[in-house]
Amino acid sequence: MTLPSAHDVALATERRTAARLLLAHPLVTSDGPHADLFPLVRRHADWLGGRFQQVLGYRLLVDSSYARLFKAGLGARSGHRLVRSTGTPFTPHTYACLALALSVLVTAPEQMLLSQLVAEIRAAAADADIELEETGRAAGKRTLVAALRQLVEWGVLIETHGHVGVIAQEADGEALITVDRELARVIVAGPLAQSRDGADLVRRAADPGFGGPRTYVRRMLVETPVVHLDELTDAERDWLRTRQRREAQAFLELLGLETEIRAEGVALVDPEEELTDLHLPGTGTVAQAALLLVERLVERLRPPEPGHPATGGVLVVGVAVPDGVMDELLADLVAEYGSRSNWQRGYLEDLRALREAVLDLLSRMRLLAPAGPLRSEGEGLPEGYAGELPEGRQVTDVREARPGGEGWVLLAAAARYATRVTVRTTGVSPEATDAQQELPL
Repeated sequence: MTLPSAHDVALATERRTAARLLLAHPLVTSDGPHADLFPLVRRHADWLGGRFQQVLGYRLLVDSSYARLFKAGLGARSGHRLVRSTGTPFTPHTYACLALALSVLVTAPEQMLLSQLVAEIRAAAADADIELEETGRAAGKRTLVAALRQLVEWGVLIETHGHVGVIAQEADGEALITVDRELARVIVAGPLAQSRDGADLVRRAADPGFGGPRTYVRRMLVETPVVHLDELTDAERDWLRTRQRREAQAFLELLGLETEIRAEGVALVDPEEELTDLHLPGTGTVAQAALLLVERLVERLRPPEPGHPATGGVLVVGVAVPDGVMDELLADLVAEYGSRSNWQRGYLEDLRALREAVLDLLSRMRLLAPAGPLRSEGEGLPEGYAGELPEGRQVTDVREARPGGEGWVLLAAAARYATRVTVRTTGVSPEATDAQQELPL
């Protein structure tokens, strides 16, 4: 066996670094937050473009001042949401402001006054029959500012004199902004020209095209925390089960991701924790409460003998969470840990808000999910998509692996996070009676 040369190792490392950067940050500019790695992307542009197209069906455009990886998305109720600087997710209204601003900026002059941009955004809203009356109020102004700040962060807008936040601060606030029209034109990744409306755009963008099941499964593996088997069609499950070992090696070489294969599904794990915008365990009230809730749900609802049918087990991808259980467990957690762990007072006084925030995190982590139709049942498939199993092939039956009906479902991946909490003391002597207790979260 011939060992790779130092040159080969260095080349592979450079390409992997550039690929990881683009996957985590699909828009990289020469003067943006990742400017130091932009020359690396340009140096390997041809190789990266070929690999992203071949493996994930993503188009890569590299220019002298920016690199744009056009990710396709995975359809409705998926994807990576934008958030404000405070961490608050964008609302539908914020996304509408962002889309309207982009529609104006692709043909805008190189420089313009902020008031002119706002006027043209309102005019575009009127043309599109979109209600934007709230832009005249404080909350509406803050929403518009959040959208414009996102454009500043991407480099589409440059605050030449003043800043876009002046809209919300002063009644007659003004600023001079410079527009990068070329960047504005490459922000939207989906097929705008062919789409009838927003929902159609999301659906068309997620269509894997000629790549079919192969491309869709790879995108799921890379873009989501875990892929459960019943989230795939028969053809996709068949492809995954026959290729998973080879795919594991390919993803390790291309992106440095390790593959965890279980009876219920597959997950790609990033040992360096750079490629995810979701973190669990994590700090803060919501992350701590979510982890503790998962532990108790798994303890209470764990199925007796889960396994793979091929080894005589019963495939269990999810179990139903009985009504009232999550409220009961969250109330217990608040009583037990809320005060001594300094959880946010707002959540301690509003269990409904805490419940919503915890469920939002756990569902994005794919540890909990609302019950409903699945892709394995034909839900969300693009028109004409080949999701059926090739003739003569057999694949794992997932029809009874997850409960139907309504409510929430605890998913198999949750068991991976069901760590047991231990309470340790900070005192030197274990016999000390006044030792402070803390949670190792």
